[in-house]
Amino acid sequence: MKQQKIVVIGAGTMGQGIVQVSAASWYPTLLFDLDHAKAEQAKDNIAKILSSLVSKAKLSEEQRLQTLALITVSSNIEDCIGDIIIEAIVEVMEVKQKLFSHLENINQPTTFLTSNTSSLSITELASGLVHKRRFAGLHFFNPAPLMKLVEVVTGPETSPETINALTDFVRDVQKQPVTCTDSPGFIVNRVARPYYTESLKLAEEGAADIETIDNLLQATGFRLGPFRLMDLIGNDINYAVTTSLYNAFGHEPRFRPSRIQQQKVLAGHLGKKTGRGFYSYD
Repeated sequence: MKQQKIVVIGAGTMGQGIVQVSAASWYPTLLFDLDHAKAEQAKDNIAKILSSLVSKAKLSEEQRLQTLALITVSSNIEDCIGDIIIEAIVEVMEVKQKLFSHLENINQPTTFLTSNTSSLSITELASGLVHKRRFAGLHFFNPAPLMKLVEVVTGPETSPETINALTDFVRDVQKQPVTCTDSPGFIVNRVARPYYTESLKLAEEGAADIETIDNLLQATGFRLGPFRLMDLIGNDINYAVTTSLYNAFGHEPRFRPSRIQQQKVLAGHLGKKTGRGFYSYD
């Protein structure tokens, strides 16, 4: 068992994945969610994934038990005391800022506070904190247990010590850290945005149906077509990222959010996590 304690805030798909990654690398890991039943269900989901890995001979029974033993859950924010805290909640600036202010108040000044945000400004998120030097972005990709890349995002006041500690942690959980400065969409989401927006425009214009677009792009070498990938990420998250970049770049047309994706979000058709998105998952 590692000495550092990891706290993950948010029991959604991303939070679950980060908890699994952390505990599988022998870090004692707390999963917090305001909804205690949701937090317990998240641990149950992780247990099912680990059991599946055992059945496929990708994990030993001893490793499964050790990993689960390192995961605790809580719905009490006062329990969120740790060495590295990773926030993975709703992409709303004010909600995240309020959370970080409270976390800073209950933790030691040595604690590293990080956000898994995929598009919000790290600089703005840290604006109300006293210890801005120990705040950074730690952007995992979905699904976190499978995706190797993690963006370590530095704000203007983030210290080299913080970046070094976080990149060491990322490597220790068997991921590949890439350090970048705070900018809209960071690296991956900014580069990947046209993959989604242009595909959505093709569908809006009736150039082809979504399954055809997906199949064509997969046939050219992409692991997933854009619509299947948006369903996996979550249409709410993908739409929020596009909207964030659209606003950050002064309504640059290439980042214009899609009307059909907006309709999916309003209808609650968020993708795999709700059972329906651009495809059905019954």
